[in-house]
Amino acid sequence: MSNKRELTRAEIVRQRRNERAAKEITQTAQQALKPMVKVTSRTPTIPINSVVSKRVQKTRRFNLSLGLPEVHLPKPKFSFPAFPRLQFRANWRLTSFIIALVLGVAIYLLLTLPYFYVPQATILGNNRITREEINAVTGVTGQSIFTIQTDEVQNRVLMNYPELLSAQVNVYLPNHVYVTVVERQPVLLWQQNEGYTWIDSTGVAFRPRGFAEGLILVNAIDTPPTGIPSENSPTPYMQKELVDAITLLSTVVPAGSTLTYTSADGLGWTDSRGWVVAFGESAHDMPLKIRIYQSLVDSLIASRKVPQFISVVHPDAPFYRMTESPIVENTVDEVITDESTTIDE
Repeated sequence: MSNKRELTRAEIVRQRRNERAAKEITQTAQQALKPMVKVTSRTPTIPINSVVSKRVQKTRRFNLSLGLPEVHLPKPKFSFPAFPRLQFRANWRLTSFIIALVLGVAIYLLLTLPYFYVPQATILGNNRITREEINAVTGVTGQSIFTIQTDEVQNRVLMNYPELLSAQVNVYLPNHVYVTVVERQPVLLWQQNEGYTWIDSTGVAFRPRGFAEGLILVNAIDTPPTGIPSENSPTPYMQKELVDAITLLSTVVPAGSTLTYTSADGLGWTDSRGWVVAFGESAHDMPLKIRIYQSLVDSLIASRKVPQFISVVHPDAPFYRMTESPIVENTVDEVITDESTTIDE
């Protein structure tokens, strides 16, 4: 019979735990005595006590993040051929200061040198207005070419001279300014209140200069309604429709008669045969009014009647007034009934 006692379960667990702890201590001691693996650095290391050579100083580089690997920009270095020993390395702050200084000096010289000052503008396209008059309002004489605003010069010229239809300003270095103008062509000679003015096809009035042929003379009793102003242009003295009506009506004005204008009857004239005619102000139906008037006059002359007043302001209801009975007004229908005539429309 053996005297050896069997171990209990708790003793077996404690024994295994002690063996595992002893094994871990042995492994830790073995790892501590193992030599270290040599680590190689990708970046060169410079000993603290080593002396930097001149070659390293000359090839000093700065790394910039440009999105490309291994791209190095060397620090710029400046030297003077006349003085080979005089060299200095660039500093970005110093470089920025030098650039700003150079630009400031250049701007100052551009604004102050007499070489860039405009003696006077060159005027092209003028006929009635003299160059001196236009130059007086441009404001470019004696100014630096870099301070001239072409839009402002154009507006000054057009606002001071309504007789100009357009003006174009061009600037060229070193000191040349060209102003090309287009003058308005007068169509009407408008007389009113012992004064007269020229009016172009758009209704703009301007001062007469010199002599113009083929103008339509209008003797006005009242002032016509003004037109609609446009950009960079003066307000028209009258509406363009009225100018068109005058142009159409001027072709049938009898010799020796003058075209007149009143706010009540519009355009008309005093016929040498003894009557006054009124056509209104509308231009779109002016050819119809002219045909009605001519037919009415032919009918009255054929019946040996001399009217005092004929109105075709409303082409759908024209009428006339006889001399011997100025109060009674006869319509065109009465003339057609008495004389058996028709009016072509």
